[in-house]
Amino acid sequence: MPDKSAAVEYGVTPTHVMASMSGLDFVRAMFAGKLPSPPIMQNVEPFESTAEKGHVVFHSVPGFRHYNPIGSVHGGYAAILLDSAMGLAVQTALPAGTGYTTLEFKISFIRGMSKDTGTVRTEGKTLNVGRRAATAEARITDANGRLLAHATTTCLVFEIPKGT
Repeated sequence: MPDKSAAVEYGVTPTHVMASMSGLDFVRAMFAGKLPSPPIMQNVEPFESTAEKGHVVFHSVPGFRHYNPIGSVHGGYAAILLDSAMGLAVQTALPAGTGYTTLEFKISFIRGMSKDTGTVRTEGKTLNVGRRAATAEARITDANGRLLAHATTTCLVFEIPKGT
């Protein structure tokens, strides 16, 4: 379970700060709380986050607040986790002054989640990172290692404009 005693700051890191760091340093600083977490992550409250070049892992707990009208965790919960893991995995492989944006992603839902699922693990890995495009994959598994959902993405890689 997450440690609720440490307050997480949510916000957007200024572009010039992000551009001054390697992608790996940026993601690690965000995971360590030295930079703010993106506001979208307030919805999923990740914890126990780690980053290596081309690889990120974080944990989250689906709850009743994530339910859709039919009484299960909304697919958007998995989409936030998977898209974030894939994008951050790409970010960790980029040099300073370089950014990315998601061009497309595909999700496959394997098993449903509920408030009783417990902690889920989301892992993102790069497949290929080039000068203009990157591909990555991600998986969500439960505490027993069962696959709940997986995804692939293609990202556009670009130079962050100077002076932003």
